[in-house]
Amino acid sequence: MPAMEEGSPHSAADDYNRLARGEQSNTSPSTTDYQKHMAEHSGKDILSSDVEIKGSIKFQKELLIDGKVEGEINSDGVLTIGENADIRGEIKTKSITVFGKVQGNITVAERCELKAKCTLQGDLKAARLVIEEGATFIGKSEVTSGTSPAKPVTGRPEIVRHDEPVKAAFAART
Repeated sequence: MPAMEEGSPHSAADDYNRLARGEQSNTSPSTTDYQKHMAEHSGKDILSSDVEIKGSIKFQKELLIDGKVEGEINSDGVLTIGENADIRGEIKTKSITVFGKVQGNITVAERCELKAKCTLQGDLKAARLVIEEGATFIGKSEVTSGTSPAKPVTGRPEIVRHDEPVKAAFAART
């Protein structure tokens, strides 16, 4: 195999083959950083920062969105909203971690985590909620219990009467 000259183009496959044979690699740090980044996210679907979507998104397992989405996101999986993300629409999922911007309501079955630099403008409903210091949340939240709602009381309400006259409560006013 001919030796590669310094500065000549090569692929990650060339590096992998060299490493498999025990040879030294002359890859740049950015290539190895990218490979580490991809290894960390293996098994996750990724929509990178240059992606823009108008419409609805459905996924099964894990999704990392770092781009712009305008529309509805539905899933029984785990959603991560990246630092560069700008989401405009309703989100319904099992679990969510927000690093970027969301403008819309979020409903999660399990856990919602709002990270330090994120912005959420919308209502939030979750079984568990974690908000880090520095997060911006404009809306109302409802933390639901993981258990079923309490059964209504079937008995009649009890009436409590006080024998004190009503004007005694206002006696200080004259």
